[in-house]
Amino acid sequence: MRILFDTHALIWFLSDSPRLPAEIRDLLLREGSRLFFSSISMLEIAIKHALKPAAMPCAADAVCADALASGLEEMPFVSRHAQGVGALPWIHRDPFDRMLVAQARAEGMLLLSHDADVIRYGAGVKGF
Repeated sequence: MRILFDTHALIWFLSDSPRLPAEIRDLLLREGSRLFFSSISMLEIAIKHALKPAAMPCAADAVCADALASGLEEMPFVSRHAQGVGALPWIHRDPFDRMLVAQARAEGMLLLSHDADVIRYGAGVKGF
């Protein structure tokens, strides 16, 4: 199974946060799971860290380095992902989350998210 983290889930996974439930950790560590982070998450972290470091204390370069060191694979955001954003219903207004949903759908991946609006997209999203 190929799993794409949304930004918060990525940070919680890398920081071993208790916000990531045991059942989700079990899914992530299951044999055959391939774990991915998106270049979109790096963009989101970089922008939010630059604007409000207190609200986003981690920097994108550190998160990226940690993700790669942890064995996660990077999923670049490409034009076919961008095209999928326009086809999504307007359940969620956050452009980063919309891009992650479109990216996961285009790649046939499971998107792992704690965001209630992202979870409402249904198929292809695993909420917790």
